[in-house]
Amino acid sequence: MEHNHSHLNKIDFTNAFKIGIFINIIFIVIESLYGYFSNSMALIADAGHNLSDVMALGLSWIAVTLSKRKPTLKFTYGFRRSTILMALANTILLLVAAVLIILESIERFGKHLDINSESVIIVASIGIFVNGFTAWLFIKGKKHDLNIRSAFLHFAADALVSFGVVISGILMMFTNIFWLDSIVSFMIISVILYSSYHLLIDAINLSLDAVPENINIKEVKEFLEKLPSVSGIHDLHIWALSTSEAALTVHVSTIELTDACFIIGIQKQLSENFNIKHATIQIEFGFDIKDCESNCSK
Repeated sequence: MEHNHSHLNKIDFTNAFKIGIFINIIFIVIESLYGYFSNSMALIADAGHNLSDVMALGLSWIAVTLSKRKPTLKFTYGFRRSTILMALANTILLLVAAVLIILESIERFGKHLDINSESVIIVASIGIFVNGFTAWLFIKGKKHDLNIRSAFLHFAADALVSFGVVISGILMMFTNIFWLDSIVSFMIISVILYSSYHLLIDAINLSLDAVPENINIKEVKEFLEKLPSVSGIHDLHIWALSTSEAALTVHVSTIELTDACFIIGIQKQLSENFNIKHATIQIEFGFDIKDCESNCSK
């Protein structure tokens, strides 16, 4: 039985991508200039981080657009997996940004630099609003799509980082301990590396057709085995078609003849209970597992 192609209504994030990219590009320019003229490595580091996030946002937007294209004779699933490839590319961008910030921070650490604390506080305060607003644009889709979740987490983390920069600016203003600026830049790097690690693992897993994190394969197996008329299942596979869609194939052994309604009912429950939208189910009546024509195994 072929796939069930019913889908939940999806939220269109086109405007969110446009607005997020536009306001962050403007802020990056402002933050970079203020960071340079105020000798603040923390502001420059944060601007570099924001730049990588904007590039990631752009790649995610491209992937989401490609994923909407119709399947072709060559790409029979369409271009949904482009979202997975872009998630992997986003992670690489984050790691590159982290390396550049580390090198610059090490070079400047210990040097005596007069830092304009007031500029740091003002620009970082604006950053809290810009990053917080951008994260809010993607809050509705963060539970269902790796790309959208990465966008949300990136900018939510940036808002927290900007808050940390404000704190360091206030401390420098009252203590004149300017190496605090470098310490904050290293804290920003830690945030980047932490978020990069989890995104990298998720992206690699999806690229290798691992079971998506939001699906418990044991629960799916138990659900199928407990269905009426089912004597057993085997050759169960679940993988990601994209960062938001999953597919399943399974062989189901039954103790009596079943019809199309039986399969459609299973597909509907898989969609509703496990968010698996593409389910291909092969019914085997009167077959022993070892007699499966495709030589499948448990």
